[in-house]
Amino acid sequence: MNLVKAIGTIGGLTMVSRVLGFARDMIGSRILGASHANDAFNVAFTLPNIFRRLFGEGAFASGFVPLFSRRLASGGHTDAQQFSNEILAVFMPTLLVVTAIFEIVMPGFLWLIVSDYGDTPGKFELAVELTRWTFPYLLFISLVALLSGVLNSLTRFAVAAFAPALLNIALIIALLLAPGGDSPAEQATTVRLMAIAVLLGGIAQFGLCWYAVRKAGIHLHFGRPRLTPAVKELIVLILPATVAAGVYQISQLFYTFFASRLGEGALTNLGYADRLNQLPLSIIGTALGTAILPTISRSIERKDEAGAADTQARAFDLAMLLTLPATLALSVTAFPIIAALFQGGNYTVDNAVITGNILSILVLGLPAYVLVKVLTPGFYARKDVKTPVWIAMSILGASVVANFLLIPVMGIYSLATVTSAGAWLNFLLLFAILAARGHFTMPGWLVARVAKQLIATAAMGAALFFLQRYLGDLLLGSGGWGDAGKSFGRFIGVGILVGIGGVLYFGIAWFIGGIDRGDIKTLFRRAKPEEAPLSEGN
Repeated sequence: MNLVKAIGTIGGLTMVSRVLGFARDMIGSRILGASHANDAFNVAFTLPNIFRRLFGEGAFASGFVPLFSRRLASGGHTDAQQFSNEILAVFMPTLLVVTAIFEIVMPGFLWLIVSDYGDTPGKFELAVELTRWTFPYLLFISLVALLSGVLNSLTRFAVAAFAPALLNIALIIALLLAPGGDSPAEQATTVRLMAIAVLLGGIAQFGLCWYAVRKAGIHLHFGRPRLTPAVKELIVLILPATVAAGVYQISQLFYTFFASRLGEGALTNLGYADRLNQLPLSIIGTALGTAILPTISRSIERKDEAGAADTQARAFDLAMLLTLPATLALSVTAFPIIAALFQGGNYTVDNAVITGNILSILVLGLPAYVLVKVLTPGFYARKDVKTPVWIAMSILGASVVANFLLIPVMGIYSLATVTSAGAWLNFLLLFAILAARGHFTMPGWLVARVAKQLIATAAMGAALFFLQRYLGDLLLGSGGWGDAGKSFGRFIGVGILVGIGGVLYFGIAWFIGGIDRGDIKTLFRRAKPEEAPLSEGN
């Protein structure tokens, strides 16, 4: 597998989904604004996604992919297919039971998290109704996680990376079919359509991935659940990872808990800022983590520790090359980006200012978020999922205490500050432990490469600082234009900043050796079928 090619495939198709997500949010923000209906939908959309990450993408994938890859290498498609069917037979009824339980207890569960919504007439009841529509999405998207694990282990990354786009397409269609209007009744109808679209989007993703897995030669079926040795092995492996993922998801519930107490629109503003923050995290971090886990797992299986370390070092290099300029650009242009994307209609300039400030704080942790994605496969591939658990639990406890202390002082910005600081602490602890065990240290070429990338980032930052002074009217939406004209002007201004900054950053990085030129050439040539090894990082 060529790492750069794999990341290009995953990242490019993830970008398609994210662009559609921004289109969805641009339409939704103008129709709904930072209203109680939008807050209620954000709760309904957040909860199944929290449990999706708990049961699906995180813990499950971290255990399933190494075991599937091992069986694929030793027993071929037949052994890997049998393993997948045994897991599916247990996974499916478990998800059905969890979904059914939450459908029943939803009012009490939401009361624990967003009880303050009861202060606004109809808001809490709407949140319960919407969440009952969206929660079955958990069932389908968790099955998509299993199917994606199969496809990624077979190094077929495209379908799994594109599938989330179907959810955004469904939501855009729902918004276009919505009645619009500013009245609470009309907005409630809009978010009901969106909640139904979430469920339909999950079904569409499942259908696409199921077809792709069958086309890849793996024929799955829903059989009788049995605790086979393979199932027991996976359960033993993923239980600690599930606890680790659970710790993170509990932190997200606390995030929602705190946000719901910060006034109407707080959860919506935080959500829009996080969408921008998640863009590079998903395109870069998730792509890297997805691409390197099977490779590291195979290296460990061959007892090739040097190969595993080299894979992580190259991923570290690519992470910093792409994340450092994204961090600075998002921080510098936070308000004009938010204003261009979301401001207008029912989403006011005050909302955009708050969201822009949140974004500028959140992205300070972006390099750490991505590097955590790079480092955790080094634990999972070695079947060590306990260490990330303890780290996650410690950071969660510290974060909850910090938010209780800081919210009275910093308000809504406390959540973003604590989140960014927690990400850096997570990265530092993971890195220190891997280094102490001798599994990963930064080789000399990597230290030099990152130092040169920092130099290029600093030069880009200086240029952006001076450019903003000349683009002030465009970026601030000044002048006698209408809302559409101001948004278009901001897009032009941000485009100029990002374009010039990007050319300057990559030009300097190329000139001083902050980029592996072999990687860039790889992006523009067709991979040969026999191409397997990763290129050397030097």
